[in-house]
Amino acid sequence: MLIRQAEKRDYAELLTIINQAALAYRGVIPADRWHDPYMPEEEFLSEIASGVIFWIAEGDDGLLGGMGIQDKGAVALIRHAYISPSAQRKGVGTRILRHVAALTTKPVLIGTWANATWAIDFYQRNGFMLLSRAETERLLGTYWTIPDRQIETSVVLADAKWVSEQQRKE
Repeated sequence: MLIRQAEKRDYAELLTIINQAALAYRGVIPADRWHDPYMPEEEFLSEIASGVIFWIAEGDDGLLGGMGIQDKGAVALIRHAYISPSAQRKGVGTRILRHVAALTTKPVLIGTWANATWAIDFYQRNGFMLLSRAETERLLGTYWTIPDRQIETSVVLADAKWVSEQQRKE
């Protein structure tokens, strides 16, 4: 498996994977936050324009999944992490996550839907800590541009660097 930065020629296939994998969220995230397709092309391109850099895992038969990273000054955000349903539970997500998180020396934060327990479990297995409701709301309001309703229904996880920095501040 090769992990590399996504190029324009990868965008259509990556967007297909995002929307296929996102079907797992249907019925899990609030109905008022769901739309079909989950990520329209315009939104995908807008995320890239706002600084999200996508990295992809590529196998012999094509793309296996992708994950974005976005520099937000004091922190880096993991954004839009999706693995093709046929490649899930095979270590692809872990490999991409470790690769992308290693690209920065900044603390790393991840936001996901509060009811997406499989996603939360995945990040926790990979060393991220689920943050308090108050901290989640503060961070989502600071580093993400999302509606209040999404803030209400999301969680934030942080890496050891972020946790260590917060403990030093206390």
